[in-house]
Amino acid sequence: MRDREPTIRSRELGEGMRAAMERAGLNNRQTAERLEWPEPRLSKVLHGGRAINAVELSAFLAVCEVKGRERARLLAICRDQDTPGWLQQFGNRLPKQLKTLIDHEDKASAITNFSAVVLPGLMQTAEYAREVISRNANTPEQEVKERVAARSGRTSVFGRPQTPRFVFFIHELVLWLPVGDTEVMSDQLHHLLRMSVRPYISIKIIPTSVGAHAAPGGSFILLESDVYKPVVYLEGETSGLFLEERAEIDAYRNVIKALHAVALNEDDSRQLIGTVAVERYGAREDHDDGE
Repeated sequence: MRDREPTIRSRELGEGMRAAMERAGLNNRQTAERLEWPEPRLSKVLHGGRAINAVELSAFLAVCEVKGRERARLLAICRDQDTPGWLQQFGNRLPKQLKTLIDHEDKASAITNFSAVVLPGLMQTAEYAREVISRNANTPEQEVKERVAARSGRTSVFGRPQTPRFVFFIHELVLWLPVGDTEVMSDQLHHLLRMSVRPYISIKIIPTSVGAHAAPGGSFILLESDVYKPVVYLEGETSGLFLEERAEIDAYRNVIKALHAVALNEDDSRQLIGTVAVERYGAREDHDDGE
């Protein structure tokens, strides 16, 4: 099969295949030898740059001894690997970890996030995240701790050797919305201030004074990378939607451009966050701490 531009599904398939090889204790060379494939061909499949049919994938899964649900999952992805975009439906419960989103965050060179209701997941303290997750009507109580840990684990992206460039657009109402008690909100807002001084993070507040704005449809994340096409992620109550068609990406880039036009600059945004922290939740000695 010919080489092609990776889709989000072909990259997900490659990640699943790579994980299967690791569990089987096989490297690229060993796997390629057992399949009687050229090693470069296997490498392209693992990176989503070359298609693989169901017969070839079945042979791979046999070599790696993949069975049951994971085998069925990978074969299902294989069938639709050339379809752009991806709606992942979860029924009435979200998955314990949004693995596809995490994988794309880990490979991103730039992440732009607009949040209209609560703070972005990557900016949440564990206590704030616990309050948000525990209030979800579809989150079983016994899963709250694990989901908080999974969300907090996503912040490891800030420790990458080549850290992405982050832009967080946050509506002003999010700062005033009480989540948890005064201590939770005070810690959260001061955490925002500490993160805002990192050179690779830009936090820009959309003031309520602008009224209607360019993103009335709600929160979204644009993930850009040097190794895959741009992807927009939209999270719903029972599904996560990945968009990758050029027209879709261009539409969200237009939204981001419009948000830049009405958002406060970084210094004024930092000042507003500090003002809310002091006026609403009380003064703290570390409200202007730097890194």
